[in-house]
Amino acid sequence: MTMVSRGLLAALLAVAPAIATAQDQPDGGPAVDRPQRGTAMSTVQNRFGEPVNRHPAVGQPPITRWDYPGFSVFFEHDLVIHAVLVRTAAAS
Repeated sequence: MTMVSRGLLAALLAVAPAIATAQDQPDGGPAVDRPQRGTAMSTVQNRFGEPVNRHPAVGQPPITRWDYPGFSVFFEHDLVIHAVLVRTAAAS
């Protein structure tokens, strides 16, 4: 195997975990539909309904969090910057 081939193989193996889709769940559970980065607040509300909780904006630029069952959405001004799954307590 040439040096170029080894380097290419090493690079591919290094990025392989990053290629997994956003819907893959580490626990093997079902994927949760969440808004994508750049989606407007109004679109999120139309698609997912009224959030369970709206946290007030903090900081500069203003960051707002809306909580939905199973996930939270973070906005900068009125655009989604991230949507994260909410962990549930493990059954005892």
